[in-house]
Amino acid sequence: MYMYKIIYMKADYEPWWQFDGWEEYIVSTKQFDTEQQFQMALNHLLAQFRNKYEFEAHKNERFYAFWSEDECEFCEACDDDAQIYHGIIVLTPEAITR
Repeated sequence: MYMYKIIYMKADYEPWWQFDGWEEYIVSTKQFDTEQQFQMALNHLLAQFRNKYEFEAHKNERFYAFWSEDECEFCEACDDDAQIYHGIIVLTPEAITR
């Protein structure tokens, strides 16, 4: 079992909401045995997203959301455009026990 995970999801809501079925929006999951490997990978991914996307928000150092206003998809249920968010979910031993 890996101690550290970074989950990347892409959805029309921020990753901290984790609505039913949120797992369907997972793009990738990376797993690490050591905190050092994990921290290096997280820092690299955050730097990439910060360079690529105009906006950023985070909650509890576990959830990060990135977006650009021009990246939207039409939502039939709401009959309007919905913002697309690139979400990062961080799972560490500390986060899992909370």
